[in-house]
Amino acid sequence: MLPAHNEAEGIEDAVNQTRKALAEFTSSFEIIIAEDGSTDGTAEIASRIEAETSVVEHVHSEARLGRGKALNHAFKLATGEILAYLDVDLSTDMKHLKPLIEAIEEEKYDFATGSRMLKESEVKRSFKRAAMSKVFNFLVRKILRSKIRDHQCGFKSFRKDALMRFLNEIKDEHWFWDTEMLVRAQRRCGNKSEFF
Repeated sequence: MLPAHNEAEGIEDAVNQTRKALAEFTSSFEIIIAEDGSTDGTAEIASRIEAETSVVEHVHSEARLGRGKALNHAFKLATGEILAYLDVDLSTDMKHLKPLIEAIEEEKYDFATGSRMLKESEVKRSFKRAAMSKVFNFLVRKILRSKIRDHQCGFKSFRKDALMRFLNEIKDEHWFWDTEMLVRAQRRCGNKSEFF
């Protein structure tokens, strides 16, 4: 899943890189562009890619739904048993895509997420953004009692049936979707072994 709002400059490269990375370890996949009311030509590019590439599906919204609502809608249309989504800027190295999927497929976790908070993570962000992210994640852990270190990393995978059990309960339609989803998932599971 590639959530996209006004991503005309990067969407085609993101699809190509995602397709190449997936093809290195599986022959069974689909790439869904969850395009959310774009006004910069993203919709037209996504439609062209869909027409040219059999593994790509473009899910279009005329009006802006919000990132969270667009993801909810697209996840329901996905046909695979394992779902993943990546931010279009592909800020996480694609070499981590296989381990992200394998955490669900082989290690049998229900939810897996990337993290920019690990010591070995190479993150290029301004001091201000990094500080704000640390404060946000600290507050989520303290207030919402989450055990996760990085809630907003745009690099996650899920077992579809596990996500569908509570997808309709997620209230946020925009940027907080990731955090709410992970907090709700932890509360439903009650079992740390279901997270990677």
